Amino acid sequence: METGDWPTRMRDLGRQFRRVREFLGLSQDQVARLAGVSQGAVSRLEAGRGLATPMLIVLKVHLVLARALGQLDPAVLDDQMRESLGLGGLMSFVDRHEPLPITKDPELEEIVQLYHSLPERQRRTLVAVVRATAGSLGRAVVAGDARKLEA
Repeated sequence: METGDWPTRMRDLGRQFRRVREFLGLSQDQVARLAGVSQGAVSRLEAGRGLATPMLIVLKVHLVLARALGQLDPAVLDDQMRESLGLGGLMSFVDRHEPLPITKDPELEEIVQLYHSLPERQRRTLVAVVRATAGSLGRAVVAGDARKLEA
């Protein structure tokens, strides 16, 4: 790895950490408390401003995110993301040019991103709309299956 690539790689790693943290619904403060580091350190790391961040801090944040991902249903996680949960896993992303997908389903990832992009008070509305839509679509599928059986 060339030295000149380090700032870019740290920014990419920080972006991946942020995507995972947001997907998990964790705040920077929560990750910092779980990792035993300051919220500012997490912020600098995610923004790619922490070029002199001690490796211990990077490892602590990585372990918190990997543990949280490990608690999700493995069927939800993308195969590469599941493989990355080992030591060096999320950090192995540094050699990639595109972010690792978090889930096998890009639409699920998009819904989670939309949810987290909304203010807290509007999230309940989004969940209610998704729940109603899913219920309606579920009834349409059941009705369609019943019609097939009658034919």
